Amino acid sequence: GKVFQNLNVVQSCYLQNKQFKTRYQREPDPYMSALLPCSSGKLTLNLNSSMRAHSLSKYQTVLSKQRTFYCNAASSSVITVPSLDKTDFLKLQNGSDIRGVAVPGVEGEPVSLPEPVTEAIAAAFGQWLLHKKKAESRCLRVSVGHDSRISAQTLLEAVSRGLGVSGLDVVQFGLASTPAMFNSTLTDDESFLCPADGAIMITASHLPYNRNGFKFFTSDGGLGKVDIKNILERAADIYKNLSDENLRKSQRESSSITKVDYMSVYTSGLVKAVRKAAGDLEKPLEGFHIVVDAGNGAGGFFAAKVLEPLGAITSGSQFLEPDGMFPNHIPNPEDKSAMEAITKAVLDNKADLGIIFDTDVDRSAAVDSTGREFNRNRLIALLSAIVLEEHPGTTIVTDSVTSDGLTSYIEKKLGGKHHRFKRGYKNVIDEAIRLNSVGEESHLAIETSGHGALKENHWLDDGAYLMVKILNKLAAARTAGQGSGSKVLTDLVEGLEEPKVALELRLKIDKNHSDLEGSDFREYGEKVLQHVSNSIETNPNLKRAPVNYEGIRVSGFGGWFLLRLSLHDPVLPLNIEVNICIKLDLVSVSKLSLKLFNWTQAQSEDDAVKLGLVVATAVKEFNALDTSALSDLTHS
Repeated sequence: GKVFQNLNVVQSCYLQNKQFKTRYQREPDPYMSALLPCSSGKLTLNLNSSMRAHSLSKYQTVLSKQRTFYCNAASSSVITVPSLDKTDFLKLQNGSDIRGVAVPGVEGEPVSLPEPVTEAIAAAFGQWLLHKKKAESRCLRVSVGHDSRISAQTLLEAVSRGLGVSGLDVVQFGLASTPAMFNSTLTDDESFLCPADGAIMITASHLPYNRNGFKFFTSDGGLGKVDIKNILERAADIYKNLSDENLRKSQRESSSITKVDYMSVYTSGLVKAVRKAAGDLEKPLEGFHIVVDAGNGAGGFFAAKVLEPLGAITSGSQFLEPDGMFPNHIPNPEDKSAMEAITKAVLDNKADLGIIFDTDVDRSAAVDSTGREFNRNRLIALLSAIVLEEHPGTTIVTDSVTSDGLTSYIEKKLGGKHHRFKRGYKNVIDEAIRLNSVGEESHLAIETSGHGALKENHWLDDGAYLMVKILNKLAAARTAGQGSGSKVLTDLVEGLEEPKVALELRLKIDKNHSDLEGSDFREYGEKVLQHVSNSIETNPNLKRAPVNYEGIRVSGFGGWFLLRLSLHDPVLPLNIEVNICIKLDLVSVSKLSLKLFNWTQAQSEDDAVKLGLVVATAVKEFNALDTSALSDLTHS
């Protein structure tokens, strides 16, 4: 490692709370929990062999809703940090996010996001923002929030220090959602120090407790891959030159940190949206019983701050308390156990609707009163139906793994256009924005993962707003006398053909295999895809999709498969769906029709195996590819 002595650090000073989880649970409103200034004027932090002592020269409290601290460069300390280069920093990139290991203790997962690295990344974002805004006459400010992870507080302080190094003012929101952070760059309300020039959300979405990371925003939206790479390259240079006094010249004499309850602004906007859709009724959801499952992430606010002011009954809601160990289930609307948990809550409480969020509330799903899930293709179908009622003929942009049945539903039943694009929520949103820019109207961009954004909401990737659109439909339908309860929603997706079999297999590429011959795994993966593509041309039973933006999509044997290269990992995901769908009246099903039903299920599974065999045969010469999952399928 490197040892740097006599470092002058501009930073804000807070009392490190070693009972972070306990503090959140005891306070009545975790969004308003205050971070107190150091009473002794000194603070010592200890994380992964990094010891820092900082002196507080002054602090000042202003405004009843805000708490501001000012801190001058003053301390002299010894910092031991690991030796890292630009390659190590770039490994932290996860598409348009930054992700790493922030908590030690998991075997084989060394900490890659310690405080010094976090400070360098935050300082790099500060530099990037100063360059983008070209601000000379005023000080820029950045809002910072976090989800419920156990490393959130430590990283919040490190981010604040890093931003201070770049001379930016920091506005801390505390526990917040990712959509709220973006929204803070659009809100025009100086009493809440908005709009922010930039925003940072500290989160790693649904990943395990030891992970954490960052999402970055400006008023233009989330930063893209190129910007994230630029920031990480800057961070590597800052980290390498930590002791260089020239890097400190841009420091202001004092850097401020202000704590603001911004979540009250954000939730107020959601409440207003539902009331407006219901003709400005004060309590348009009165009598509706809606349960929320936040998975111990940051979404617990939705029950008390959104649903209850609208008149909804929220008894039976569960896992609303922030707990970064996620003791009940993974906060992920795609996870089977998570969906089973919210479905059980709906049925046990005889609720009208269930709503579930991921950790940072940029993804969501729902469950109707009968326990029917609205996630993946079904959620896209529901929101497409709602949006196409408002904007007939509009284009719905989705990711690449959506079903053929969804395309038929959007185009034949709803009269819209389905534009199937690439995986990655940023890819889908950017494509919808691009289509609008060239004259093709699009109002919804949504992934099967539950990420979704609407044009009316500034293309903000917001799981809470997606649920608001559903609530709007419930409220508006009852106001118009069109019925009440979630049957209104269920009826909207009537006619959606759903696959009998849906599989996703992950074919891993061994990066150390001799077949790669020093080449990048992406290059190897592209060779696999090209070989599969060539093999399809000679098979009369198969047909390539005429329009496809990612990997290779092929129809045949009553279904389709999509083989593509993962956005971030050395993996070729293979999605297989078989679409045979014979509609039966299950109430009056006869022995003959039941036999037919069982036969179609067996036929569907057999066709799925046939599609798997097509891929298995095509890739058998690629020895660096782990095809064990394919073997399990074809031998089943």
